[in-house]
Amino acid sequence: MARAVSVTQLHNLKPKVMPFTGRWRASFGEPERGGSFLIWGNSGNGKTRFALQLCKYITKFGKVAYNSLEEGASLSMQMAFDELNMNEVSKKLILLDQEPIDELIVRLEKHKSPHVIAIDSVQYSGLTYAAYKALRARFPKKLFVLVSHADGKLPAGNVAKRIRYDSFVKIWVEGYRAQPLSRYGGGEPFIIWPDGAAQYWGDEILEGNGY
Repeated sequence: MARAVSVTQLHNLKPKVMPFTGRWRASFGEPERGGSFLIWGNSGNGKTRFALQLCKYITKFGKVAYNSLEEGASLSMQMAFDELNMNEVSKKLILLDQEPIDELIVRLEKHKSPHVIAIDSVQYSGLTYAAYKALRARFPKKLFVLVSHADGKLPAGNVAKRIRYDSFVKIWVEGYRAQPLSRYGGGEPFIIWPDGAAQYWGDEILEGNGY
């Protein structure tokens, strides 16, 4: 099958996007509805909190499944959901309790399956880079949000590092601040938790972020 696209065809292409607004747009632009995001950071800096905030916001544009491979349906996850009032989006978001990737694939093949899938974390998923690429190719219209541990300021492990290069939106989390690098514009730092960010960076970090 021919894959060549003319300049005119490319110009006239109308990809489906998620029309982010406010500080979400300032940080991430208007991302496509497919592809992948990678979120990484060291423990205790807010990456899971941010991943949940992002998933909650994205329910505006479709159904979301959050596959908690590390914590599962635990007390800590219950507390995180309660703190972020995830019950507000209970009809648009489900928590998957440590669902293996092969079972996740079966779920995604069903009619009206979630549009956005968060995998927390890459390290607990058992994914190879080839398996990640196959997953993306199998579900090209779905958005995968992957969460990774960090090694210093880089994603931990070769698989997560390679996913970082492939991802359309790359998000480094430190001190309750998300620093995005997005193919869709934006670029402004995103404050995850004002009190925690101010304690880590100083009060000046909140200036210009609506706090």
